[in-house]
Amino acid sequence: MRTSWGSATDRGLVRDVNEDALLAYPPVFLVADGMGGHEAGDLASRIAVEEFAQMAGQRSATADDVHSCFARTARRIRGEFTRGRQGGTTVAGVAVSEHDGGAYWLVFNVGDSRVYLVGEEGMHQVSVDHSVVQELIELGDLDPAEASSHPERHVLTRALGTGDAPEPDYWLLPVGTHDRLLICTDGLTRELDDAAIEHTLRASTDPQETADHLVRRALDAGARDNVSVVVVDVATTAGALEDVHITVPRTSAAGEPGSYAWDEMLNGATVPRPAPPTPRTTEGAPS
Repeated sequence: MRTSWGSATDRGLVRDVNEDALLAYPPVFLVADGMGGHEAGDLASRIAVEEFAQMAGQRSATADDVHSCFARTARRIRGEFTRGRQGGTTVAGVAVSEHDGGAYWLVFNVGDSRVYLVGEEGMHQVSVDHSVVQELIELGDLDPAEASSHPERHVLTRALGTGDAPEPDYWLLPVGTHDRLLICTDGLTRELDDAAIEHTLRASTDPQETADHLVRRALDAGARDNVSVVVVDVATTAGALEDVHITVPRTSAAGEPGSYAWDEMLNGATVPRPAPPTPRTTEGAPS
C-alpha cells in the first residue's frame, strides 16, 4: 500500500518555543507533544521522533516494532532527565501494517494527542485520550461538552517518561480505499471543534494543503499552544509519490551520531503568516 501525506507545525501565538515534534515517513506517521518546558519538553518529544524514525523506510511495521520504539523512548527520557529535572511527551500516530496479506492501519497512542479517521461514513476519533477528563466522561461524571472548560482538562494519566513503563494503546484497522487520517496534538483540538476539523479535512484532496490549512485555522483561532498535524491518505494515483512531503530528523553535516538538524529549527514557522509588529529572536529554534 502506498501513502501520500502532508505535515505542519507551529509554536502558536502564546508559547515562546515549540515543544512539539512530528515524523512523517512511511511506514510511520506521528506527533509528539513534549512536557516540562523549554529544553525539557522539546527534548523529550524529539527523542520520541528519533526512536520512531528508525522504522522509516521499512515496508510495514508490527506492533512489536512500535512497542520497541515506545520502550526505547521511555528509557532514553528517564536517562536524560535526572536530579529532579522532569520532562515527558505524548505520542500518537499510525503505522502501515500487514496481516494475512491485507493492509492495516496500526494506530497507537500515549497521552492526549489524537488520531482521527475520515472515511465514507464520516469522521471519528480512533485514539482515546489518557486524561482525567476522559476518565470522568467514561465514568459518566462529566458531560463531554464541559470537558474543554474543566479545571483538570490538561492533566494526563499516561505519558512517556513519567512512569516506570510505557502503556500505549493500539488499534488495528483495515485500510479503506478512500481513508484519510489526521494525527494532531491538542493544540489543534483545543482551538477547533470536530465539525471544523472535518470540514477542513474534506475541503481539499491535497494532504499538504490540508495540513497547512488546519494549522492556519488554529492560528486564526488564537493558538494558545503549539500545534502540529500530519494528514495521511491512501495514495490512489500513479503519481502520488511525486507529491509526498517528508518531515524527518536529519543527521548533521558532520554526521555525528544522535546529532540532528530539524526542519523547524532551520526554517522557523512552517506555515506562512504576516510578520509580527516586533521581530522576535529565533534563538531557541521556535517554530
